[in-house]
Amino acid sequence: MVTTVTVGLGSCGIAAGAKKTYEKIKTLQEESALDFKLKKTSCVGMCYREPLVEITDDTGTYLYGEVDADRAVEVIEKHVVQHNPIRDYIVYTDLFEAPENNFMNSQVKIVLRNCGFMDPESIDEYENRNGYQSIKKILSEKISCETVIDTILKSGLRGRGGGGFPTGMKWKFANANKSADKYVICNADEGDPGAFMDRSVLEGDPHSVLEGMIIAAYAIEATHGVIYCRAEYPLAIKRLNIAIRQAQERGYLGQNIFGFEGFNFDIYIKEGAGAFVCGEETALIASIEGERGMPRKRPPFPAVSGLWKKPTNINNVETLANIPWIILNGAEAYARYGTEKSKGTKVFALAGKVRHSGLVEVPMGMTIRDVIFKLGGGIKKDKKFKAVQMGGPSGGCIPEYLSDTIVDYDSVNATGAIMGSGGMVVMDETTCMVDVAKFFLDFTCKESCGKCTFCRMGTRRMLEILHRISDGQGKEGDLEKLEEMAIQIKNNSLCGLGQTAPNPVLTTIRYFRDEYEAHIKHKKCPAKVCRPLLTYQIMEDKCTGCMVCMKNCPVKAISGERKQPHHINEEICTKCGLCFSKCKFEAIMIS
Repeated sequence: MVTTVTVGLGSCGIAAGAKKTYEKIKTLQEESALDFKLKKTSCVGMCYREPLVEITDDTGTYLYGEVDADRAVEVIEKHVVQHNPIRDYIVYTDLFEAPENNFMNSQVKIVLRNCGFMDPESIDEYENRNGYQSIKKILSEKISCETVIDTILKSGLRGRGGGGFPTGMKWKFANANKSADKYVICNADEGDPGAFMDRSVLEGDPHSVLEGMIIAAYAIEATHGVIYCRAEYPLAIKRLNIAIRQAQERGYLGQNIFGFEGFNFDIYIKEGAGAFVCGEETALIASIEGERGMPRKRPPFPAVSGLWKKPTNINNVETLANIPWIILNGAEAYARYGTEKSKGTKVFALAGKVRHSGLVEVPMGMTIRDVIFKLGGGIKKDKKFKAVQMGGPSGGCIPEYLSDTIVDYDSVNATGAIMGSGGMVVMDETTCMVDVAKFFLDFTCKESCGKCTFCRMGTRRMLEILHRISDGQGKEGDLEKLEEMAIQIKNNSLCGLGQTAPNPVLTTIRYFRDEYEAHIKHKKCPAKVCRPLLTYQIMEDKCTGCMVCMKNCPVKAISGERKQPHHINEEICTKCGLCFSKCKFEAIMIS
């Protein structure tokens, strides 16, 4: 067989230097007339090992990690030319034990089935991996709209954008409303870390999203499709445009698609401005219509009156990417994964203090602990696992002692967090939970569209209290005030942004109340993060009198003679931390 060399060129790989790696391999191939096929693919999920290069030859498949331009020369020379794989650089293979075998083998890939395994700009490669077979099956076997919807209902697929509403039920509502014009919208504008997942699927397997939309259009008898994608994802938009053009050229989009008279459906891309509130479906519709992205009161729901007042179905990227697999393999095959109320798999974007940051797809029912430690490799620098933020900026923090909670909608919701679109931010013992709550609330406060007073003003008042607490100005009663305001905001906001914005505050108070009380009562930050609450001291037994700290102190708060222990004047000290970072002898203690 012809040896194939594939370079991962998703956004994560490109950021890590994969373009230089690809160009170096291409140059080696041309200059030395090497006999191998050079291909491009997208993110395989192992972002922490980028740039990634996969080599497939007659002995098997080998995935090399951290292949910069220099390492590429060595890999091509030894593996391709000399047929001698470099085991030290191989991160995954099914031929022997490699460092990341567990990362890959612990996953169940349905949404990510093609990501990293094909050229996302090739419709032929998509079709070679059963692409467009699902819609062809529906049309050739003349499966009715009702049967398609029933299949999705039986699969148990719930919307992967946050709320977890049954997808088949959503389609059923849209199908029931008859109109000459109907719309299918793909929401590719999720604003939390899960957006990384959306972007990776669009970059790595755009045709699966298009096929999912075509099947949805058939099921609800829609005529128009819109992909609402944030403009900050240029590579995703580029590959979507290529995929749409290829599908149109093959007759898979447009008039009488797939050769079936009267089946008319086409798709265009609407580039959004990246507003978090446009993840809410009515705000998204307003933005497509050229209005300011603000939510509308419901009812009527989009299934009755959506885009341009026509019946509209909205699903996010992950939901739609599941559809072709379900149709091809059957509802029972999909429902085999997961729990009683949450079927299938879930994609997570692992980030934060975890060793293996990247994209993973796991069956519903896996514990949070297993996701973090089996796939994520545990906590960086062997620090103690403290909490995980799930559901993005408006999600909640789940403490370590609840990390055996399984991944399903009901179990995660019971903790006060939400599934969201798949963000999972891991925190260790050096993380201040007051600071975390402040960080996420600051984001949702800024992203509020301003329509609801409770959301617009309430989140700002809560944020002011959090700033006071982290600045050492917290007062008795602040926690009770935060909880009261949070409930009012949740109960009186129009859309999901306001209804979930207080979640980070509520969950951190619920699970880490002692940390808040340390800030308020003792004016101390246990995690040593909040600068106004820190005290810097020089330990005389470790200080060598090197004078480095004194020379770097911007306010001359440090005094002492050369080769003699130094001292910090706490009244002058601005707590900038320069002395701590510059000291080579670990002589400065933070308390």
